[in-house]
Amino acid sequence: MRFLKNPNFLLAILLASVLSTAYFFDQNLIAQRELAAIKKNPNLVTQQEAKDLISRIGLLVQLPKGEQPTIATVTDVSKLKGQAFFANAKNGDKLLIYLKAAKAYLYSVSMNKILEVAPVTVNQNPAQVAGVKTETPTPAPKK
Repeated sequence: MRFLKNPNFLLAILLASVLSTAYFFDQNLIAQRELAAIKKNPNLVTQQEAKDLISRIGLLVQLPKGEQPTIATVTDVSKLKGQAFFANAKNGDKLLIYLKAAKAYLYSVSMNKILEVAPVTVNQNPAQVAGVKTETPTPAPKK
């Protein structure tokens, strides 16, 4: 217990306490700002996820410019059996549909790989395809 009487040891303990308190206080402020931003714009997380997804896929393949894609997630691959486009799909894979460019991209999140690219015919709403859940975010308001 002699080290408790050492002023350098006590100073080190005090400094470590102050630094850790400051760190966690700062992390709390950051979290509060993020929460306030999400409350102000509930679609913020979805928009950021969509932007990140488009960026990741854009590194793998040239995506159409000037168009916001409809984004969907494969939720039940068993309902997609028999459709060649979804032959290698797994639950959780993402689908980007560019209507103006008439192209669809099937992307594997787990493998970071484009599984399929196909032309799109606009005869069915992607939200009505069994086994696929549409997630297209509302565009952010322009400032």
